[in-house]
Amino acid sequence: MMRVLAPAKLNLFLHVGEKRADRYHALESLVVFADLCDVLTFERADCLSLQITGPFSGALTVGPDNLVLRAADALRAGQGARITLEKNLPVASGIGGGSADAGAVLRGLNMFWNLKHDVVALNQIASSIGSDVPVCLLSQSAWVAGRGEIVHRLMNIAPFELVLVNPNVPLATKEIFARLNVRSGLGAISPPANEIKSVWDLVGYLADFGNDLEAPACALAPVIDEVLEALAHEPGCVLAQMSGSGATCFGIFQESAWADGAAERIERDHDDWWVRRSRLASADIGDPKNE
Repeated sequence: MMRVLAPAKLNLFLHVGEKRADRYHALESLVVFADLCDVLTFERADCLSLQITGPFSGALTVGPDNLVLRAADALRAGQGARITLEKNLPVASGIGGGSADAGAVLRGLNMFWNLKHDVVALNQIASSIGSDVPVCLLSQSAWVAGRGEIVHRLMNIAPFELVLVNPNVPLATKEIFARLNVRSGLGAISPPANEIKSVWDLVGYLADFGNDLEAPACALAPVIDEVLEALAHEPGCVLAQMSGSGATCFGIFQESAWADGAAERIERDHDDWWVRRSRLASADIGDPKNE
């Protein structure tokens, strides 16, 4: 049996430009991954099958649109596997759950089936599945551009403490983009050139950036503003922002004790929200492991 983790994706900033010739929006983003994960396991079988378990399994169906099956089919291996997805991350929540699962499938089955696809080939397959899948295939801190297919790994970001909060309100990405005021002139900023050794270095770099999807998402779901306010008012929170198309928001904290306290208080005061304590994931979190 093989086990692969699919960590949650966080957009530390996200700028969205005009539609390209291929009708995808241009974007640029600094992406990191938290140590909260869906879990995929692969077992030998004659045919391909998928079972979904976990707290958010009820929000998914085992059909042709499921990104796990789409990723497996995209490898075109003609081999079987019994896939189990333990769905721990909220669905349609802006942290790349489905894309993270697809990336984990590509990493896992490439090894499980001994396909030996190189990084370039896997990235092309990932791009054909969805815009977030290439960076989720990497599952490491990265600078993302194009429509998501341009991914440059960043090794210069030190670990930091996180609290993730989702108000359990699913958002349709299509509706958010319909309300978006796109920006012009993407490409004027660059990845961090110097090592980010502390949260203050990170906040300094991100000071002039934000998430272009946050305003339209808040217009559709005003509770997101409540989440951001709850995080921002916690002691030790140096940045509170929405990830992706929402509704998950994250707070970056100076110290672990402050993050611990924030998670406890927010969960106590909002028992209908999904609240998780987290931190920046290690670079090898998504590596397939035989068990």
